[in-house]
Amino acid sequence: MSALDIVIPVYNEGENILKVFAALKAEVKTPFRVLICYDFPEDNTLAALADNDHGVEVVLVKNPERGPHAAVRAGLAASTAPAVLVYMADDDFNAGIIDRMVALHGQGCDVVAASRFVAGGCMVGCAPFKEAVTRVADFTLYHLCGMKVHDATNGFRLFSRRVVDTIEIESSLGFTYSIELLAKTVRLGWPVAEVPAKWFERSDKPSRFQVLRWIPRYLRWLFYGLATVWLRRGAKTVKRK
Repeated sequence: MSALDIVIPVYNEGENILKVFAALKAEVKTPFRVLICYDFPEDNTLAALADNDHGVEVVLVKNPERGPHAAVRAGLAASTAPAVLVYMADDDFNAGIIDRMVALHGQGCDVVAASRFVAGGCMVGCAPFKEAVTRVADFTLYHLCGMKVHDATNGFRLFSRRVVDTIEIESSLGFTYSIELLAKTVRLGWPVAEVPAKWFERSDKPSRFQVLRWIPRYLRWLFYGLATVWLRRGAKTVKRK
């Protein structure tokens, strides 16, 4: 069994996925496999993988629904490794931090976040409104909601087997599951860590991050964090599987 399962939700990422695989092979020393989570069999990501000798162990996971949220949930459900990393299908520049994230997991951390807003991290080329909303949200989640990481909204994150097998995901849209799992891990009192990560806005394809649509869903977990810190809601209130 691999020490790390890398869950990658895809949507026609045929032009990017091989670059991502090349980066993973070059940078990641931890034994891993990749779970490709797709919506439909015509997705050109699948053809790119089938037509090329990429040398990576791949498991194809069919999304029973549509969209990134359901795709990631399907990947988490199909995972078996002690550490599970959710990774983006166009990220060929952060592979070098994955071993460090796995090492922190090995030291006992149940969630290891990739943070754009710490020393060594960056967020480049983002639309001003989107960047402002993201920074305000992450500032609030860290300073008022006790999230313990400076980039709670980033979907690039490692989860322990304990988190995946124990915590019930109640979210149903976008990448809100990631904030939810972090908020619940913090309420449980389980260890959390972060490492600096880079983020570059894509110019070739519209982002699937829909700020205005997802804000109400994020607010739910902001209030959850506030309740943990200020109302002393404890581990017994965390919904488990």
